[in-house]
Amino acid sequence: MMLNKAFSSICLGLGLASTAFSFSVAPSRIAMTPSSRFMTARFSAVVDDVSTESKSDKMTTLTVDGQPTAWECDEEAECVEVPACDEQDCRTSLDVRLHGQWYDLSGWRKAHPAGAHWIDWYDGRDATDVMDAFHSNKARNMYQRLPKSKPETAAVLDATVAPYSQTEINFRKLRDQLEADGWWERDFVHEAKLLAIWTSLVVGAGLTAQSAPPLSTLLLGLAMTNAGWLGHDYIHGVDKFSNFMRPFAAVAAGLGPTWWSDKHNKHHALTNEMGVDEDIATDPFLYPWAPDPKYDSPLRKIQHLIFYIPFSFLFALWRVDTLQVAVDSVETKRPDAKNELWFLLAHYFALLTFFPLQVWVPAVFLSGLMSAIIVTPTHQSEEYFEEYQPDWVTAQFRSTRNAVMTNPFSEWLWGGMQYQLEHHLFPSMPRSKYPQLKPILQKFAEENEVPGGYRESGEFEILYMNWDLYRRVAESEPVPGAPYSRGHGQLGAINLGFSPGAGGVGLGKLL
Repeated sequence: MMLNKAFSSICLGLGLASTAFSFSVAPSRIAMTPSSRFMTARFSAVVDDVSTESKSDKMTTLTVDGQPTAWECDEEAECVEVPACDEQDCRTSLDVRLHGQWYDLSGWRKAHPAGAHWIDWYDGRDATDVMDAFHSNKARNMYQRLPKSKPETAAVLDATVAPYSQTEINFRKLRDQLEADGWWERDFVHEAKLLAIWTSLVVGAGLTAQSAPPLSTLLLGLAMTNAGWLGHDYIHGVDKFSNFMRPFAAVAAGLGPTWWSDKHNKHHALTNEMGVDEDIATDPFLYPWAPDPKYDSPLRKIQHLIFYIPFSFLFALWRVDTLQVAVDSVETKRPDAKNELWFLLAHYFALLTFFPLQVWVPAVFLSGLMSAIIVTPTHQSEEYFEEYQPDWVTAQFRSTRNAVMTNPFSEWLWGGMQYQLEHHLFPSMPRSKYPQLKPILQKFAEENEVPGGYRESGEFEILYMNWDLYRRVAESEPVPGAPYSRGHGQLGAINLGFSPGAGGVGLGKLL
């Protein structure tokens, strides 16, 4: 509680009355997906209409003396059997498929460093490509130590979960080849150049803070945006340099790695999935599709004329969410939470010491505007999904569009986000590799006949597509029964009642 009070003045200083909404991707097409036989129940990996196996049979094993047991695991994935607990207190039914094998992760979920919600969401589903995308080689090998699901459970799940597509199989072969060829090795000359640019912007902003405040605001806004892209790359990274630079986002941009991982990785794993991906929950300030009348707002009719106003609040909102999660992480004793809080304090100490209020506050909103303009269009014009997508690779192609830059400044300013497909398929790969990866993915899409292929548009065309989406939705009539699209804070998933991971840990709970 003391920590919450300590940060209240910083949050109020940002002047955020906008914490009731979130921004980022706003797609415009709904893709109908395979039938609900691929959906699973919250506490059981067995689909009701496939098997009559009882929950008690499914979720526990029996010891020699006949007492029910469950699994308990540590952070090294070493698991032991322990007396079973009540389902209200801990999960005893949780089966996830990894590389063709079903594993019982009921004991691993609490030890998972990134949180239990990830494991919960994949109950009765395949998580192979998502796990490979986010984890280091060490972590990717640890899962083999986990207990395997019971044979009878695995048999039922194999009969109800979509088999691997040829696209998924070929993608894993491509990933293995890229890893063998060293695509995850960092170019330290390139990293030094990017860090030097950021440093020069900060120094320039500091030197002109008193003599030329407007120029200082511009330079600081550019520095904040640049720091966000650099931190984004390091938080995603799995190499030693990334681990060392992981606090950079907190120190340089005021954005916490824990908050970022909670929010952003879910967008990566479940891109454009309605009811799960918080990045498409933007109303009542921006509507990505015509809403149900009961959730409509007069602002929708003019959203294409005022979009830049909510866009500008993006960075400020992220900062508030970061502070909220940082305090909560300390109080709940999440890994490295105290160090992260100190890095955030260092950021605000420097910001308040070297920059007057009339410089850094406008810089936050300028950075928000630039960041929102960049992050929204690469998904907003593509498909979004009403149901879970079992083929993660194809879903990334269908929900992502790249932007083709026209000049070196734009190439730098976009911070690698112009290569959105490369980033979504290989988020832990250093962004300096993406230009060389582009022709490989273009060939992959063609050879595997991916629906829609490799999608890209010019930087100004894709920005127009984003604006035109808001215009078309503004001119549309409300649609009774349309999917709910209102966010509950930047971290709050849209809770439609079927997601174990819904609800979030951010400001949504307060709202």
